[in-house]
Amino acid sequence: EYERAVIFRLGRMVAPRGPGIIYVIPLIEKMLRIDLRTVTMDVPPQDVITRDNVSVKVSAVLYFRVIDANRAIREVERYLFATSQLAQVTLRSICGQAELDELLAEREKINTRIQTILDVQTDPWGIKVVSVEIKHIDLPQEMQRAMAKQAEAERERRAKVIHAEGEL
Repeated sequence: EYERAVIFRLGRMVAPRGPGIIYVIPLIEKMLRIDLRTVTMDVPPQDVITRDNVSVKVSAVLYFRVIDANRAIREVERYLFATSQLAQVTLRSICGQAELDELLAEREKINTRIQTILDVQTDPWGIKVVSVEIKHIDLPQEMQRAMAKQAEAERERRAKVIHAEGEL
């Protein structure tokens, strides 16, 4: 139910075959199996320079599935590798257009933008991108320290306001 066999007879693609017994004539026919289930693919950490010139490493996970086995074989050489490469490039591109605060606060919006772009690009290959999720954003140490100082200063400011209101 979840696999399709794409048969090539003397180099020409014939109709994909579904579940059941499939006879292949040796030397004349060649069969490639395509899995139609959702594939989970890790997008390795990508070095990204954000719009406000902060260098971060961003990793993500990509969920996609083949909806047309013929096109997945015919339109692109290795659809798994091609989808992985396209996801890496798109992740770098979209995250590079955002500022660091945007990247940290609006993950859902960025996930949706990446998913939409990937889905449009992989549609001619017979692939449907189901979801993209940013997994981890790794900040440089000095940026983490600066953000911690800023958060601490904000907490102190709030404490002073509360203390001042308490004296009234």
